[in-house]
Amino acid sequence: MAPLYLTKSRFKLAIECPTKLFYVGKGEYKNLNQENSFLKALAEGGFQVGELAKYLHPGGHEISSLNHAEAEAETLEWLKQDEITLFEPAIRFGDLFVRIDILVKRGNTFRIIEVKAKSYDSENPEIAGKRTAIVSGMLPYIQDVAFQTYVLKSACPGSIVTSFLMMPDKSKVATIDGLNQLFKFEEYSGRAKVVSSPLIKSGGCGDSVLTEVNVDEFVNLVMSGGVEYPGGVDSLPALAQGWAEAYTGDTRIPPVIGAHCANCEFRAEIGDVFKSGFHECWKDSNNWTDQDFCTGTVLDLWNYRGKSDLIRHGILKLSQVTQDDLKYKEGEDGLSNSQRQWMQVSGIPGEDTKRGFYFDSALMQGEMADWKFPYHFIDFETSAVALPFYKGMRPYEQVAFQFSHHVLNADGRVEHVGEFLLTEPGEFPNFKFAEALKEQLDKDDGSVFMWSPHENTILKRIITQLGDDVEVSGENRDLVAFLNTLIRGGSRAMIDLCALAQKAYFHPDTKGSSSIKKVLPSVLNSSRFLRKKYNQPVYGSCNGIPSKNYTNYTWWSPAPDGRSTDPYHLLKTCLSDMLGDKVESFGNEDEFSISEGGAAASAYSRLQFECLDEQSRVNINQSLMRYCELDTLAMVMIVEAWQNWAAKNSSSIDH
Repeated sequence: MAPLYLTKSRFKLAIECPTKLFYVGKGEYKNLNQENSFLKALAEGGFQVGELAKYLHPGGHEISSLNHAEAEAETLEWLKQDEITLFEPAIRFGDLFVRIDILVKRGNTFRIIEVKAKSYDSENPEIAGKRTAIVSGMLPYIQDVAFQTYVLKSACPGSIVTSFLMMPDKSKVATIDGLNQLFKFEEYSGRAKVVSSPLIKSGGCGDSVLTEVNVDEFVNLVMSGGVEYPGGVDSLPALAQGWAEAYTGDTRIPPVIGAHCANCEFRAEIGDVFKSGFHECWKDSNNWTDQDFCTGTVLDLWNYRGKSDLIRHGILKLSQVTQDDLKYKEGEDGLSNSQRQWMQVSGIPGEDTKRGFYFDSALMQGEMADWKFPYHFIDFETSAVALPFYKGMRPYEQVAFQFSHHVLNADGRVEHVGEFLLTEPGEFPNFKFAEALKEQLDKDDGSVFMWSPHENTILKRIITQLGDDVEVSGENRDLVAFLNTLIRGGSRAMIDLCALAQKAYFHPDTKGSSSIKKVLPSVLNSSRFLRKKYNQPVYGSCNGIPSKNYTNYTWWSPAPDGRSTDPYHLLKTCLSDMLGDKVESFGNEDEFSISEGGAAASAYSRLQFECLDEQSRVNINQSLMRYCELDTLAMVMIVEAWQNWAAKNSSSIDH
């Protein structure tokens, strides 16, 4: 059996919660993250950034062995040289083990360079905080480098070590076209193998869009101020030693429960075949049984920042929460946050208990009075890639590569009238995206709907990009003018259905959330109108609802309990095509940020950067179109249900 070491990823995990060290790597425990480095690096742009960083340090030698002992031995052999640059060298001190991204040795002096795909702005650096020594968004990266620095200094006593982060710099622009296409990758034995373009060897990267930032000051702050973790604060060396002993000895560190438990990845449903570390911790700490979880915990409170205070005061169950705890206040225009939270605690109020959900008919009727047919429902799929497409572009430029468009007519007819998808490797899609959107929406002045402000943000960014491109903006003033009508303040500003759901609709199944992937199943299960309309194969049929990607499809499909099967669960095959065989690691729509478009963004990254055969590309594109079409159909179905309810007396039951 290979020796167990406390690596930098395990150290980071222990900072989140030391008890996790007992659960990690054990197959009997459910792990929602599943630590799939391939997909994570894919989504974050880590492959391209990491490989570009290597080319900025020519002459380096890569330690490629995955075997700890072999990698360590090879590293020590190279370090006998007075001057050397190593990629992924293995450094060990006792039971502490790190693989450093880039290590530069010059005599007795070392430079640690940790490469991250996190965006950075050298013109407005944000590492030092105003209220804290290090801003929360940068603290995990600094702690990571501090751990590596400690291990290296301990392994090489008397050496001088300086520490750096290397990150994509949003203040820089690419000086060549196609920078993001210079590094492709393929998966081999569970790891990514980068396939670099021959252009790189001839200096084809242009000026670097990465910036190397000296973080010695902040590493020293961590070393002097200690590391905070659930349960206290202690020095990094003491924690590293104690956590290494616990991990290598397979000793479970007693849990300290708190708000951090809400994000625990070692969590399975009660009765699952997998063990649940989360439930074990809460049972041990509170002397609970499975039954104690049935009514919900304070961790379930939606958008509530006082969970830690409640837990410290012994308030653990939803049933123990009071209005005073929530600082309850009624909203002046629809439900307030605290009202939604109180409904989670106390249930649906008044007459609405008859139908099992809250719906503000008066507010909804008032909103709908300003809507104009035909209704247009738009959903965007976007990505923010680390390395720019074109000369003059910056890292993490927003890329809008897909939209779907449904129409609901005044007579109730639903149509999937259009879509756009551009995933050709290296082709920047935003301007063609905007042109296609104009072609779709410029035929009438009907209301346009989105779900969340994301679409508004993307259109504003495209307007800026068009303005930055003198040639394009000069030829497309009408396009810019059109986009300006859709954004906030425009004459046809898109209506945010998510914000409306938050003010006027609450169902216990959503647990307070207004995510479309939570609202749709709850509405389907509450609306007899939707059940009657969509429980037959009418979607994509000759005499039913026109569709671009479905044929004779039934959306209201009964589950074993008689309720509607979640439509997003029906598209498991689409996720499999989009993410490859990784999809099995993500058991529901919340994981891997699928509910926030993470699946589509990852699929787009695969199409851009992964070496795929033509059939795989076709399958991914088709699945993207099916998945995005469901998002706009979901908006249609939700609005149809709302219209049906609003047309009735507010206290009546849907029929």
